[in-house]
This record gives sequence, C-alpha cells and structure tokens, in this order.
Amino acid sequence: MARIEIGKRAPAFELVDQNAKRHALKDYAGRVVVLFFYPKDDTSGCTAESKDFSALKADFDKSGVEVVGLSPDPVSSKVKFRRKHDLTVRLAADETRKTLEAYGVWVEKSMYGRKYMGIERSTFLVGADGKVAQAWRKVSVAGHAAEVLAAAKAL
Repeated sequence: MARIEIGKRAPAFELVDQNAKRHALKDYAGRVVVLFFYPKDDTSGCTAESKDFSALKADFDKSGVEVVGLSPDPVSSKVKFRRKHDLTVRLAADETRKTLEAYGVWVEKSMYGRKYMGIERSTFLVGADGKVAQAWRKVSVAGHAAEVLAAAKAL
C-alpha cells in the first residue's frame, strides 16, 4: 500500500468529474488543492462530509483553494449525488481505483468479522508546490471541513 508522506510530491492523477470533464493534479499547478476521499455516494457520512465541504466552498474559493471529492462511484452516480443534495464541490470518479491506491486509501477493512476492501475516509492538502502539506486519515466528519479550511488558509 502506498503511504503518503508530508513534504513529498502528491501522486499525479487524471479523473473525470460530474460534468464528464477530465481533471489532473497538474491542472492545479500553483494552487492549493484539497482532495477528500470518501467511501460511497449518497451514504450518510459521505453526504454529511460533502455537504460540509460544499457549505464552505465560497470560503475555499476566496482562499484560492480547489476542493475535489473522490470515490470509486461512476460519473452517473456523482451527477445524481450532487443534484440530490445540492452539492457544489467537484466530485471525481475513480472507478479503476488507481488514484485511491496511489494515495493509500484503498485498504482492507473489517465489519462484523468480515474482511473486505474499501476506502479509508481521508483528506490530503496539497500545497501550491504540488507537495502534500497535510494528511488526515480515518477522518471523523464533524468539523472536518472547517479544520481543512483553516489548514489551507494557513499555507
């Protein structure tokens, strides 16, 4: 499993968002980027997290920070998820899980004694230099988006 290190270059990616537009990390060169990885569209925790980031989108925009949510759900799911919950943040589909694996968030999990592969809810703050400035793993949703905004503003 990949392990992201603070101060090291963030793994490159190229993914499609809810508008079927391609986005690559290199597109954000010189800008601060927040990548939040979540397990599944339209589930309670993922909805709460996406709503929290959306509620703060204007503040992220004012600070020149791009916010992208990533999960393995297809683009069609992203479209429905955004529309249903009036989300404003960009959501990208990683159906191949290559980016999830590159960031080390595709991990073995366990529930009720059953082991399976899934996403460890995580967020990465990538500085304007393309290096990982901060990482949050096993994220608890409450207050997380505000904490990330504060860290992004401090860069």
